[in-house]
Amino acid sequence: MANQRMTQTQLVRTLAEKCEVNNRTARQLLDELSGMAIAEVKKNGMFVLPGIGRLVRQDRKARMGRNPATGESIKIPAKKVVKFRVAKAAKDAIVPPKKK
Repeated sequence: MANQRMTQTQLVRTLAEKCEVNNRTARQLLDELSGMAIAEVKKNGMFVLPGIGRLVRQDRKARMGRNPATGESIKIPAKKVVKFRVAKAAKDAIVPPKKK
């Protein structure tokens, strides 16, 4: 089954094997990394995972939209959103750029 996604348990086991630590330590590492990422985005608006990408908090302005069911104009309020931007190195490794 080549199209199955890696589960969290599989990720922890693989990380534990590659780093030669036990599963508990690998899970703690992942939990700590996610906690740091959340705290850093809240504090500074960005968290960088070198070679993979970055989490970035952005402010969306208020805007006018349209209710698709009725066609009525509605006001969409301003809000903050979090986006993930993939690093160029990771993107090029996964989907190689076209050669000219």
